[in-house]
Amino acid sequence: MSTLPARAERRCHNAVNPLHSCLFFSPDLGAEMGKVGLDDPSAVYFATRAAAFGAVGAGTVTATFYNFNPALVARHVPAVWSVATPEQVIEARWRAADATLRRVLGEEAIASAEMAEAARLALRATEACTPYARPLYAAHAELPVPDEPHLAFWHAATLLREHRGDAHLAALLAAELDPLESLVSHTATGKGMAIGWILASRGWRRTDWEAGSERLRERGLLAAGEELALTDAGTALRAEVEEATDRMDRAPYEHLGAEGVERLTELGRGFLFAAAAAGAFPSEATGR
Repeated sequence: MSTLPARAERRCHNAVNPLHSCLFFSPDLGAEMGKVGLDDPSAVYFATRAAAFGAVGAGTVTATFYNFNPALVARHVPAVWSVATPEQVIEARWRAADATLRRVLGEEAIASAEMAEAARLALRATEACTPYARPLYAAHAELPVPDEPHLAFWHAATLLREHRGDAHLAALLAAELDPLESLVSHTATGKGMAIGWILASRGWRRTDWEAGSERLRERGLLAAGEELALTDAGTALRAEVEEATDRMDRAPYEHLGAEGVERLTELGRGFLFAAAAAGAFPSEATGR
């Protein structure tokens, strides 16, 4: 039985996670990765997120990133490691995270007591994260915690994001949603990314998208016709996926406690609003 208010862990995740993910939309990431020889956007993304694993192959990235076309992954992995080592990528990522947070939040926020408090709370939450069946979390959990509060907060946000993300993949598998079906059904909720952005960034073709949509229609999860709309069964399944994700991701927030979760959510939202006002999130990546 949870001691937290309903969906408190989800609200906290939604407030904190964007401070992790804004790095992937940041020009600072491209600039720093360019210094180590990586300039293709897909190569940069795969290397940045997979470097904690070490010099892994395409299979590991395909399995743990879930919704990317395996052909796109294989085009860049393991070739990226012949250009830059995982260690070089991790160092470049820290530099990019530092530059991005300073740019979108400002020096006053970076040096604030609120940032130090957010870092303490987020790191405390990660004490209850578990590594089993969570490969992306486990790999990142082995990285050292930075001394600077804003980078410690970013690191903790990364751990919390990957911990929840690994759980979400388990929920998608239990719901029997393959990578494309997951993308299509999420977009059909009205909360997903723009279709054009998905196809370009995930490496799928329009015919792949249509095939995934047709499989969902055959299962009675997607309504007939050209409009992308979930049936009642589809809406219920997506809700079940989110609720299962919440259950499997509850431990860090239970450990933090209701008061701590509420405070971390408040702090995260404050930083999020500031980052959004600074243009940290392109509209095409956040909705249709």
